[in-house]
Amino acid sequence: MNNAIQIENLALELNGSPILRGVSFDIGQGEYVSIIGPNGAGKTTLLRCLLGMYPYSGSAKIGGTECRGYDSRALARQVSYVPQTHDIEFPLAVYDFVMMGRYPYLSALSPAQKQDEDAVEQALEITGTTQFRTRTFRTLSGGERQKVYIAAALAQETPVMLLDEPATFLDWRHQTEVMRLLKKINVERGVTILAVNHDLNSAAHWSDRIIALKDGRTLFTGTPHELIQPAPLETLFETAFVRKETLAPASEQ
Repeated sequence: MNNAIQIENLALELNGSPILRGVSFDIGQGEYVSIIGPNGAGKTTLLRCLLGMYPYSGSAKIGGTECRGYDSRALARQVSYVPQTHDIEFPLAVYDFVMMGRYPYLSALSPAQKQDEDAVEQALEITGTTQFRTRTFRTLSGGERQKVYIAAALAQETPVMLLDEPATFLDWRHQTEVMRLLKKINVERGVTILAVNHDLNSAAHWSDRIIALKDGRTLFTGTPHELIQPAPLETLFETAFVRKETLAPASEQ
């Protein structure tokens, strides 16, 4: 399996404080990987390094090229991003917002081409948001907004998608719909997904592999069965865990 993401000895300091300390791991093409860990572990910061937002040391590659070696438009053709919170009220119709995902391919002086329109239509269809195309963001629920953000990332047509807590603050139904949608994108379209996830049960249910960060370091990596166990979780979160049977959404409806 070829690697979609390669991280080796990644380190970062912000305002003199070490945030990431020699993080190393690879993610194969087409994998669905969740990052877990306590607050302040460096999870979101790691995603931002992959997006070229911080001047890191060490190596962080997407598609075999160092992230800091891409210009912004070239990097945006390789990786899309769905952030944790969406507090901004965009005064746009859903269709226009999803079209913004085509920015790596659009010229400021040229209208959208047929391939851009086709990509947007397909993203709306896959995410089940076609019926929202003329509605503005302020009229959508939290779950509907999240699907539209994912549609914009999908319209970007990147081989890698990064997500920061994609189902946070959603009710159980919308959490399940969002996570099932991401798994569909991963399996059917072959998109490599790297997602920060605070919900351990969700990470275990949907992921192929889990990476645990603590104090800016990779504490361990492995399958959900290996990591979602009382002993490694106690090491990670410094609190006792008891293994019990839990309910999980069906992978397919």
